[in-house]
Amino acid sequence: MRDKSTILVVDDDNAHRTMLHTLMGGWGYDVSEADDGASAIEKVKAQSYDLVLMDVRMVKISGLEALDKIKAYNPAIPVIIMTAYSSVETAVEALKQGAHDYLTKPLDFEKLKITIERSMEHTRLKEENRLLKENLGKQFDRQNIIGRSPAMIRLLETVAQVAPSEATVLITGESGTGKELIAGAIHFNSHRKEGPFVKINCAAITETLLESELFGHEKGAFTGADRRKEGRFFQAHAGSLFLDEISEMSFTMQVKLLRVLQEREFTRVGGEKTLRVDVRVIAATNKNLMDLISKGAFREDLYYRLNVVSIEIPKLKQRKDDIPLLAQHFLEIFSAKNRKEIKGFTPRAMDHLIKYDWPGNVRELMNAVERAVVLARSDYLAVDDFPIIQSTLPKDEVIFQEAASVNLEGDVSLEEVEKTTILKTLEAAGGNKSETARRLGITRKTLHKKLKAYGVMP
Repeated sequence: MRDKSTILVVDDDNAHRTMLHTLMGGWGYDVSEADDGASAIEKVKAQSYDLVLMDVRMVKISGLEALDKIKAYNPAIPVIIMTAYSSVETAVEALKQGAHDYLTKPLDFEKLKITIERSMEHTRLKEENRLLKENLGKQFDRQNIIGRSPAMIRLLETVAQVAPSEATVLITGESGTGKELIAGAIHFNSHRKEGPFVKINCAAITETLLESELFGHEKGAFTGADRRKEGRFFQAHAGSLFLDEISEMSFTMQVKLLRVLQEREFTRVGGEKTLRVDVRVIAATNKNLMDLISKGAFREDLYYRLNVVSIEIPKLKQRKDDIPLLAQHFLEIFSAKNRKEIKGFTPRAMDHLIKYDWPGNVRELMNAVERAVVLARSDYLAVDDFPIIQSTLPKDEVIFQEAASVNLEGDVSLEEVEKTTILKTLEAAGGNKSETARRLGITRKTLHKKLKAYGVMP
């Protein structure tokens, strides 16, 4: 087993390649070298590497051509492209062909180190998630639950332990965290998995109709009851019944539900015959039931009857490691649904997706990705495809976004062209003002003055 992560540096500039070898070796990596694209392809086929750092401009085989062949041989290996030409077209083409990220020369070494670490971590997370699915899959059906964060691992371990029992379960968590998915995982990993999994949202139905929905009614029980109807409890016999938003149930209905949980029997509305059922109840709420009990809005005896086992689902901001996996999962779903071929997210877009707090949790992320896919104008989703994220960007980044979106075709002022060029060069230089001034051929003092006029500097 290797102690160090291995990196293949591909560059036909001997001095630059040697410098990178020494630099990354000092960071603790095991570094190999290739002086052209053809050699890189052969090396990747001969042994495994954790990452490839490759220049675009090479004499024999270009970096983009080598990238295409490397990804065809091993799609899992992350490739970071280096280019002395900070053109958006080159970067986009590299991303289209499967590059994990790109950097512009001269390299910002701190940015290089961070990019390598992120690429390694991304690959590690994908592999861990694959192994987790494989291991849990032998004994546990995830029911489309995505996640490998410590919080989700603990949650899934609890579900796996609780599912085989007959205990009533209370699932708590904010709206959009996936309470219904967890309820489904409990059912489909229980001894009742061959039986029905019946769901009802208690907040979506009035009190009168809710009683009929739960327990059924006899013909003629009320106006419009022209035939007998079997309720959800009857339908869930030998299976599980999921009561979502249990906190919205009226006090009267709480009393009737408590009786069913205690006696395992009920009568249809308008009926006299007592029916016995074998049903496991799984309830969920996004409210604090103890607070409702103290206010007299929820029965304490029903709470303890429901809360035999309690499972709390973490907020999305408490499981940020899962955001890349969830985002990619939703991207694949909505790309197929809308017949689009969106290949992924730009590194900066993913960075901001991870940093955003997602008050609406997984549901908000899902909706944001769906909207971005529907309105996408390129093969990769960028920051400007997520308005909800743009609203939280620092002022500097908003200015960069505006500059990047300026249309240089048609009527456009010289000032707009200058501003766009300066800001895009500053961004490409990783915010390094001295390097930006050098690339633009102006003094640092002039650059400082112009950036201040744009509102980038105080």
